Order: sequence, then structure tokens, then C-alpha cells
Amino acid sequence: MLGWVVLTTAEDLKSTLNLPRTDFPMKANLPQSEPRRLAQWKAEDLYGRVRAAHRGDPIFVLHDGPPYANGHIHLGTVLNKILKDVVVRSHAMAGRDAPYVPGWDCHGLPIELQVDRELGTKKKDMTPVAFRRACRAYAEKFVAIQRAEFERLGILGEWDEPYLTMNPSYQATILRELAEFVDKGLVYKAKKSVHWCISDRTALAEAEVEYDEHHVSPSIDVRFPLAPAEHDRLAQRYPALKGTKVWAVIWTTTPWTLPANLALAFHPELEYGFYPVEGSPEVYLLATGLKEASVARWNGPRLGAPLAVVRGAELEGLRFRHPWIDRDSPGVLGDYVTLDAGTGVVHTAPGHGWDDYLTGVRYGLDIYCPVNEAGRFLPEVEGFAGQKVFDANPAIVRHLDERGALLSSGKERHSYPICWRCKNPIIFRATEQWFIALDEKGFREQALKAVDGVEWYPAWGQERIRNMIATRPDWCISRQRLWGVPIPAFYCRGCRTPFLTGAAARRVADVFEKQSADAWYEREAPELLPPGTRCPSCDGEDFEKERDILDVWFDSGSSHAAVLQQRGLGWPADVYLEGSDQHRGWFHSSLLIAVATRGRAPYRQVITHGFTVDAEGKKISKSLGNDVDTQKLINTYGAEILRLWVSMVDYRDDMPFSDEMIKRVAEAYRKVRNTCRYLLSNLYDFDPLRDAVPEDRLEEIDEYALMNHTMFKDRVLDAYQGNEYHIVYHELIDYCAGISSVYLDVLKDRLYCDSASGVRRRSAQTVLCRIASDLTRLVAPILPFTADEVWSFVPGSEGSVHEQVFPAKAPGADHGVVLDWSERLFPVRDEVLKQLELARATKQIGSSLEAKVRIAAPRSTLARLRAYEEKGPAFPGNLANLFIVSRVELGEAEGAVAVSVSRAPGRKCERCWTYSENVGRLAHPGVCERCDAVLAGREVR
Repeated sequence: MLGWVVLTTAEDLKSTLNLPRTDFPMKANLPQSEPRRLAQWKAEDLYGRVRAAHRGDPIFVLHDGPPYANGHIHLGTVLNKILKDVVVRSHAMAGRDAPYVPGWDCHGLPIELQVDRELGTKKKDMTPVAFRRACRAYAEKFVAIQRAEFERLGILGEWDEPYLTMNPSYQATILRELAEFVDKGLVYKAKKSVHWCISDRTALAEAEVEYDEHHVSPSIDVRFPLAPAEHDRLAQRYPALKGTKVWAVIWTTTPWTLPANLALAFHPELEYGFYPVEGSPEVYLLATGLKEASVARWNGPRLGAPLAVVRGAELEGLRFRHPWIDRDSPGVLGDYVTLDAGTGVVHTAPGHGWDDYLTGVRYGLDIYCPVNEAGRFLPEVEGFAGQKVFDANPAIVRHLDERGALLSSGKERHSYPICWRCKNPIIFRATEQWFIALDEKGFREQALKAVDGVEWYPAWGQERIRNMIATRPDWCISRQRLWGVPIPAFYCRGCRTPFLTGAAARRVADVFEKQSADAWYEREAPELLPPGTRCPSCDGEDFEKERDILDVWFDSGSSHAAVLQQRGLGWPADVYLEGSDQHRGWFHSSLLIAVATRGRAPYRQVITHGFTVDAEGKKISKSLGNDVDTQKLINTYGAEILRLWVSMVDYRDDMPFSDEMIKRVAEAYRKVRNTCRYLLSNLYDFDPLRDAVPEDRLEEIDEYALMNHTMFKDRVLDAYQGNEYHIVYHELIDYCAGISSVYLDVLKDRLYCDSASGVRRRSAQTVLCRIASDLTRLVAPILPFTADEVWSFVPGSEGSVHEQVFPAKAPGADHGVVLDWSERLFPVRDEVLKQLELARATKQIGSSLEAKVRIAAPRSTLARLRAYEEKGPAFPGNLANLFIVSRVELGEAEGAVAVSVSRAPGRKCERCWTYSENVGRLAHPGVCERCDAVLAGREVR
């Protein structure tokens, strides 16, 4: 039709071009557009549709570790939930049925303390059930808040039916899991020295203890006199000591534990010296390896050569006197005594330390603990009764000095345990607690074997959790609080014997399932115990209920039973994914519970991520004042930018975050979006079923682009499979930058200026459509909002992108095509572009289309250039299109490729702006020969 009309004006000619057009917006406006798409997903039940699309596919389950239902989400929880969403979405798009059931940890101390503060004096008038209901309401409030915040991040899952550890069915499952431990004889009650938070007044598990690496404690050296009755016996064994006054010297950073001292520990293999104090009958006993360091610390008495040197084993049973209390402190042996610090003689208080406790049990010492739950000395501690232990340190040091027992006093900066909740220093305190035994029935060995059957990512996680399990003490599972699942134990009122059986626990579980754990506080013991229960010790029938609750780590560690099995998701889970601190937390408790009840780990793979840190490498934390307002970030940039940041950083290490970094990520997002927009804007008239060109008929550069895309796609799929999302990010950014700077740039002439339905243009569109379709699916797990938006514009697309699967890998693809272009054509193009820039700088040309280039190259290079040129005879030729110039001449020469630039001959085509000597000589006088053919309706080949 156009062939019969001569177009004369620029506007007329512009109307014949295939200029890009699309309704896909350039600006994302993510803070506004994301909520609209979320509402659409919810209205259309996208999660249900995705599950339906994969019905019958192999199942993949990432089991969600429950965050605590307290406060708003922070950057760490944002990172965690986005990572999980990427894992779940990527497995769904890999052809798996990937359900995601989010959950919350609802019991425990933080909620109880917060409700305490909110209630104030009202609490004293409340029943336990009323207080628990207040705690439940508080947890429900923050479950709702956090659920909305997680959904805003684009996390897809069963948000209408999450799992909550405070749900009655979950509470019942907890007790049924405990019953399995009881049946196996692994649960017992004993007085032991355990971690104790004096601020929160409760025992703590290993997983609830953190360490302050910069804690400062008082450090003192104290001398214990040899008991008078031991002098003659010691002199008989070591005659040089006759007539001396022997003192054993200890060093400690916990003066407050001295009232509970019951022994002095020596290492059986270390050497100890009896050192005379110059100018005095006194002799100090300490390790020979620490003598010099000790004397330097004392800054006081000088010691002579030892009067006797003995092995620690020879000091066992030797009795010393407490510095001010009327009792002996016998010598005991302990392998834990080292030469790292101190004197080699360790003050031992069985009620205030784990090693001390074990030593006390071995030697039959009293597990003495004169400190109450608030950390105050009991009335029996003369001179210090009622004082808080840490506050009493200075007074104890003064008292030692007054008694002549203090050799030195100073400060020691060291690592000290703190409560992970309140961050206050904790103590070891001997109390009656419930424990799970690790060294009965081969339990510890079974747990270690289970660790080895799991894939740990990163691999160092295996050794870390293995070491923790190998060295941990028995699990203290009781807590002295109210908001949690009660331990279903009872006490005989007649003889005080504790009573806990698997049958009793299961009966209580049945009650909890119907009435929740509040029933423990609403019913009397006979209503909860199996009928006819009698005390096994005295045959009594009168019982009272246990007041302690279970460790919340037992709650969350039971989730595999409460969620995976009860919801029919299969057991074990494929993946647990949490921060690296969970090796001592959820990973740990879940493993122990699963091994005890099912004989293996509850997960096939464990993935861990690091912590978020600021630009200076400091952990991001509200307490440090460097926390990040995630809601402000979302309102400013959108959730997609946070998701892209998560994919950018290597989560296996600590992940840096800063304002500057998020701005760079936002810029990277814009480049990806612009690439997608350019692809879509050139596909507005393309129907893949009608217009696609077979691969064997593609233009050569399109063939290259398709293979380059295939290689990119396969690398991305490998990265998803290997959980290496930072590789996905960098591949994506590099790919978009690469095709934009070369392939998409080269295509513009063909896309805009060839006939709309011409085979050369359709060849390009075929590849662009493939790229758009694949790229959208490949980015969907990371950028779900944007991918879904892009997908709706991709020709031939149906439904949501999240109902699709990844493009298939191309095994056996010929990567030689890409290698050939990379080694033989692109280096020449780079040299041409370099010379064009120089020509622009010297004002020789303006636009590159004003240029003619002459390339002088060796015969082998020329052969490749000519072969490419011959495949595209249409004006201005393949090479001119590749270099975006108007004319290319080739000549043979030895050595490196040489490029010269001159102005192209002829006139500028008013339609495509290429210079041609035929402009003005054709039927359409203002255009080149290619454009003349297009306007005349002739095929351009």
C-alpha cells in the first residue's frame, strides 16, 4: 500500500516506523502499586492457585521457625522471611508443591514481662487464668501486626491459618512429645547448678544465654589457710614444710560466690609448688606454671624457690579452712583446671557453677546455694544477708582484706554470660529443676548420629551444632513462670515425691486440646490425673500440681510434630532456614525432640544466614541505636527493593546494610525494570504462535543472543538450586546491563525500521519474547510484584507468573556460538567503538551513523567478519548494524586490528538516519534503499 504513495514529510515517515510502545509504566511507584497487587493476590487466592497448579507434584516443605509474637518486625526478621519466601517460590517454580505455613512462638518471658508492666498493680488481684488470658491477648495483637507486616513484604503463605504455639492443639502436641521422653526414662528432677536470670527470676537453657565480651568483673586473689589438723601430716610427707604456715591461693572473678565455697580444685597432672614468702614463715601453694604471673598480679610478697613440688593428684583430700566461715574446704581434683589464668587452684562452689556442681556430686559435697531467686543472699549468710550478689562484691572484698585473706584486688575484662532477653548478667544457681538426660539410653550418641545425616549449608554448621550437642549438659526444661505450657507433673502431698508418667502427660494433653493449657489452673489434680493414680513411694492418693512451665524451646522444638504431621505435609521437612544463632536454639531443640520421639532429625537440610550489620560492621540492634525503620524503607522504596537487597548480599556471612547500599539496590532495580520495559515495548504487535521464527532461521546475532540467554538462564537455575541467591542477583544485573549495551542497542535499527512483519524483525522479536518470558519467571521468586506485573504484558502469557514454572535448562547446548562472538566479533566491535569515541572527541563526527569505518585485520579475522557480513546483505549490512555506523570497509593487514574512521558518503536517510549514496535516487527520494523497500512493501533480506 505504501509503495503507491510518496511520503515527503518527517512526520509522514515517522508514522511508518515501528517505534516502541507499551502500557507497562516506566516508574514502578512500588509503595503505591505493591499494596494494590497484594489485594489482588488475596482476592484471587493466589496462594491457593499456586498450590492447585502444583497438585500432584513432588512436595517441598520449608518449615517456618516461629518468630516471637512481641513487637514489630525488624531488619533481621525481614531478611529471614524474604529468604524463606525466595526458597519456597523458587521450589514451586521448579515444579514442586511448596506449601508455606507461617507460625509464631507465643509463650514465654518477654510477653509475660510486658503484660506485667502494662497491668501494674492490677496483676496482684488477677487469677493465673486471667493473667494468662491477658498474655494471650497481647500475643494475638502482635501476631496480627506482624502478619500484616510480613504480607506487605510479598510473602506468600497460609496467613489465614498460621500455627501458634498457644493454640490448644499445639499445646497438646507439646505434652505428647514430652510424654515420649518420659516413657523412655529421660526426664528427671534434681537439684543442679543452672543458669539463672536474677532479673527475670527463672532458670535459663543454654540457648537462652548470650555472652558480653566486654564485661568487667572484680578479680581477686584469696588465700585459704591449711587446716590445723593437716600441718603435721603434710610435714611428714614434705619435711621442708615443717614449721611453716601453708596457704592455698585462689583467683576468682566472682567474689560473691565465696560464701558458698566448699572445696579447692587442683588439676591431677599439673605441677604445684609450695613457695616460701621471703621474710615470713608463710608458704603459698599454687601451680608452678602460674607462679610468675601471680606474683606480678599481687604486687606484694616475693616468693622464693619452692620447698616442694607435687602433682595435683597428691593434694586430693588435703583440707583447708574457709577464709572467714567456720568450715573446711577439701582439696578435690578437676580436669577443667587450666593454666590459662589465675593460680591453678580453683575455688569451688557446687551451687554456683556447672563444673563445680559435677565436682560436688563426685565428692559428695552439699549442692549449697545461699542465694534466692532474686539474686539476694539468704539470712544464713552472715554479714551479707539480703544483699544482691553483684552489689555485695565490694563488701566481700573488704571483708577478705580485713581478715588478712586478700592478696590482690583488680578488674578483669572478660566474656560473661547474660540473659538473651533482658541482657543482664546472670548467675549459676543450684535449684530443683526438671531435666532431660542426654547421657541415658544412648540419647546423646543418637543425636550426634542424626546431625551427620543432615545436609548443613554452610557446611560449618554441622561441626558447630555437633560440638554443642557433644558438650552440652542435660537440658533444663523447667521455668519458674506462668505464661507457657505447664509441666504435667504432680507431687504427693504425703511424701513430696514428684510424679510424672507418660500416661499422665497424655491425659493432660487430651484436656489441653479441648480447653487449652489454662485448664491446668482451673482444674484440681484429681481431675487431671488418670483415675486411680497412687504415689509409687507411699501409695498416697493426694496430689498437688507442678507450678513450673516448660522451656519455650521445647514448645517451638515440637513444631515439626504439631505442624508437619498434623497438617499432612510429610515428615521430615526438607529445609529449616534460620539465623546462625539457632544452632543452639530451634535447630537444636527440634533435633533433640525429633531424635527422642522419631529416631532422626526433623529436617533434611538446614540453611543458616548471618546477622545484619551496619556500614561499620556492627550488628544492627535497637539497643545499639543503629536499628533500621523497615516500614519507612518500604514506604520510601517499596518491598521489592528490600527483597532485592536480600538477594544481593551473601546471606551465609553477616549482611551489611546502609542507606547508600539501599540506594544502589534501588538503582539496580530501575535498570532491571527498564530492561523489561524495553523488551515489552518492542513486542506490542508480536504473537508467538503466529509470528515466531524457528530457531534454525534466526538472524545470526539473534542466534547468538538466544544462546547467551540460555547460558545465563542455566547459571541462574543452578544458583537457585544451590541456594546462592547472591549469584542470581549478580547474574541478573550483569545480564540486563550486557544485553542493553550490546544486543538491544544493535537491534534498534532492525526493530524500528524494518517492515513490521518482516522476517528480520520477527527474528529479533522471537528472541526478545523468549528473553522476556524467561527473565520474568527467573526473577519472580525475588521480585514477585514486578514479575507479576511484567508477566501480564508478555505476549502469550496466561494467569499469574507465580503459577508458572522456570524455563527448562538446555543440556548439551552449543556454547561455542557465544565463545565465537566473544573471541572474534566483539573484540573488533570494542576497537571500533573506541575509535568512534575518539572521532567524536575531535568533532570528526557527531552521531556514529555519520561514520564510515575501515577495518584492517589479519586474514582469519577478516574471514569471520566477511562471513557475518554475507549473511545480511540488506543495507547497511550486518557489520554496519553491529557497529551502529553507516558503512564498513574491510582490508587485509598483518598484526593487530586497526580501525580508521571517516565520514560516511551520501546523504542521511530521513527515516532511519543512516547515510547512503542512494538517498535521493529512489522512488522515495528522502530514504535509503532499505527504507525504500519497506515503504514499497518489499521484503528486506
